[in-house]
Amino acid sequence: MDKELSSKKEAWLHAVRLRTLPLALASILAGSFLAAYDSDFRWEVLLLAALTTTFLQILSNLSNDYGDSVHGADSAEREGPIRAVQSGLISLSEMKKAMILFGALSLISGLLLIFIALQDWKLFLLFLGLGLSAIWAAITYTSGKNPYGYAGLGDISVFLFFGLLGVLGTYFLHTLSFSPASLLIASAVGFFSTAVLNINNIRDIESDKNAGKKSIPVRIGKKWAITYNWALVDLGNISLILWAILSEHYYSLLALIALPLMILVGLGVQRASSSKETDPFLKRMALSTLLWVLLFGLGILF
Repeated sequence: MDKELSSKKEAWLHAVRLRTLPLALASILAGSFLAAYDSDFRWEVLLLAALTTTFLQILSNLSNDYGDSVHGADSAEREGPIRAVQSGLISLSEMKKAMILFGALSLISGLLLIFIALQDWKLFLLFLGLGLSAIWAAITYTSGKNPYGYAGLGDISVFLFFGLLGVLGTYFLHTLSFSPASLLIASAVGFFSTAVLNINNIRDIESDKNAGKKSIPVRIGKKWAITYNWALVDLGNISLILWAILSEHYYSLLALIALPLMILVGLGVQRASSSKETDPFLKRMALSTLLWVLLFGLGILF
């Protein structure tokens, strides 16, 4: 386990989990790069979308800390990094207030984003519904009476919100149009984001099993969860190759420079014999995903 948290400030920083924020920005950047590729980019959309998804990611992290503490996944037997509520430095009521704060910030930022980007009230209501769904998904992953993360549905949620909705929604807010080919890039980001969650769940497989949290690794076992992890990496890069072929823009394959880093992450997860050894690969996969998106953008724009 990580060293004990020594102060409330440190506990809050730990709860926010700054290392997850690069992953939150990946889908926004991917959608924005695709919009710029189609010559329909708006800086205000990029900035507000990035701010909104950052607030949502922090909300999700706080909710995960709160929910796992309530449901027992953050017990004393847990081998991963210590959580803020688990440390005793932050109470459940304080965490709940922080969740309300970031839920409100997400809503305000999201409303401003769709107000600026959309002029049609029907589209406004549609995206308002999608935004509220994202807030609901962030809160109820491990919180509430029936958290869907405990039923093993977190992978689907991450693929939808970090991949399809994040990329295609951002693209639409820039362009007010839909690009079928962009589904491939949205899927790629979704696959990589799901891999980050899967690594997290491989790390916590024993504590999740004891708490009744039926994540994918708990359901299929560590060996098959590692195979699943390789499949997610492969599917993401295959999606890129298909996009390059369909668009005939082969400079986009510059993103494959990030593939060796993803392979090293996969090998690291496969070889890790403990939660402590597995933990660093969450951050590395998140950063590899962000690098992949940046290289993709560089390839299609320059």
